[in-house]
Amino acid sequence: MIRKFLAVLLIFSMSSCAELQQVVNQLPQGGVLGNTEIASGLRQALDFGIDKQVTKLTQKDGFFKNELVKILLPEELRKVDKALRDIGLDNLADEGLKVLNRAAEDAVKEATPIFVDAVKGITFDDAKNILLGNNDAATQYLTSKTQTALYAKFNPVIKNSFSKVGADEIWNNLINKYNTIPFTKDVNPDLTDYVTGEALKGVYTMIAVEEKDIRTKISSRTTDLLKKVFALQD
Repeated sequence: MIRKFLAVLLIFSMSSCAELQQVVNQLPQGGVLGNTEIASGLRQALDFGIDKQVTKLTQKDGFFKNELVKILLPEELRKVDKALRDIGLDNLADEGLKVLNRAAEDAVKEATPIFVDAVKGITFDDAKNILLGNNDAATQYLTSKTQTALYAKFNPVIKNSFSKVGADEIWNNLINKYNTIPFTKDVNPDLTDYVTGEALKGVYTMIAVEEKDIRTKISSRTTDLLKKVFALQD
């Protein structure tokens, strides 16, 4: 009781009455957060990131017009893109890139159920480690829990998307011809595999953006639970 009184007295000496009331109102019941509440707060933060950021990627140009995640040609083939643009064929070059990005946008629609299952599985120990970890600790957790399953979901969707427009055949021929040129480093001819990997990177990049916002900007903590839980890491 004495400790509580001294704590209140200390807060009062540093705050006006109105500010004191605001602090008291924001304190969790009993003065501490329970294990369940902490885990729930982390789940809520991840759910928000998935809903807000991953959904953006499924929309038209969700990848193509987002410089954070836009899928470009493999590094060894970017000279092809540059050559087309140098002779005024920007539209043709863009269409080639759009095919890759459209396929990724289609694939990401398969991600949400896998993420939801991973988020549901977060334990208190997981939550504690995430909360006290780096700004992308939650994203890293999701990566470890979902990467294999997402690859398995993304790959056939991307392959099917390529097949619809004949992109798989076009790009495989182009890459195989490129690999026959002397003194060049071979490129993976499986463009489906390449785009699948880039799509995965894009998904985790956007979740990391939302996680960082919640961790570093109080204004991004849009619920009482998020405010309480992430105040512990401030």
